[in-house]
Amino acid sequence: MRIVIAAALGLGLATTALAKTPLRDVSAIDDNMLYVALALEVSDKCGTIDARKVKGLNFLWSLKRKANSLGYSDDEINAYRKSPDEKARMRSKGEAYVKSKGFNPKSSEGLCKFGQAEIAARSTIGGLLKAK
Repeated sequence: MRIVIAAALGLGLATTALAKTPLRDVSAIDDNMLYVALALEVSDKCGTIDARKVKGLNFLWSLKRKANSLGYSDDEINAYRKSPDEKARMRSKGEAYVKSKGFNPKSSEGLCKFGQAEIAARSTIGGLLKAK
């Protein structure tokens, strides 16, 4: 009986050790998803800046491949990207990021200036944008 209990406890610990980190906590994925979200927000709100759509799609596919290589299934990736809670968290994180750069995330003017600064800095976000 002790052997069965010890085996069951061991199995439970092994299962816990194998649990994946939520994608929101994998910075190689989550930080880059923030950059995509910010680029989209800027292109949606700023009439003088467009998204580089093909580059953005390629960037997203590379993130998906990265998540797959880390052991995440397509279902796990889709659950993360479609989650209303994650979308709200990403919006809040994005607003904080834009504010940290000295711009107003709630105004089109602030987002345009942010986008222009990112393009000029040749950042990841700026690489996903282009001036019209």
